[in-house]
Amino acid sequence: MMKNIFLAWIVGFSLSVQAAIETYQFDSPGQEERFRQLGYELRCPKCQNQAIGDSDAEISGDLRAEVYRMLREGATDDEIKDFMVARYGRYVLYNPPLDRQTLVLWFGPGGLLVLGAILVVLRIRQSKKALDEGGT
Repeated sequence: MMKNIFLAWIVGFSLSVQAAIETYQFDSPGQEERFRQLGYELRCPKCQNQAIGDSDAEISGDLRAEVYRMLREGATDDEIKDFMVARYGRYVLYNPPLDRQTLVLWFGPGGLLVLGAILVVLRIRQSKKALDEGGT
C-alpha cells in the first residue's frame, strides 16, 4: 500500500516538473546565445540573488518569455535591459552601470577596505609609540 502511494507521488511530481520545462525556438544560434546571456545578466525580482535563467519562480518564467518576445521582435540587449530596469528598477541588473547612483555600490567595498587598512596602520603606530614611550 505504501509502495503504491510512494509511486503515485513520484509520478505526480515528475509530471509537474516536466510541465515546467520551457522550450523556445530561435532564428539563429546567436539569438539563442543572446537569450541565454540575458538570462544570466538579469536578476529575478522575487528570488534572492538568482538570475532569471536559473530561477524556477513564476515571475522569472514571465521575464524569460518577455526577453524571448523582445528578441524575436529585434530588440537590442540594451533595449531589453532598459525595459526591465524601467519595470523592475536597477535591482534587476547583475552588473549595474557606473554612474552617480551606483558609485557607492562600485567603490564602497574598496573604500571600506582602504579605510580599514589605514585604521590598522594608525593603531599599530600608536601602539608602537606607546611602547617606545613606556620603555624609555
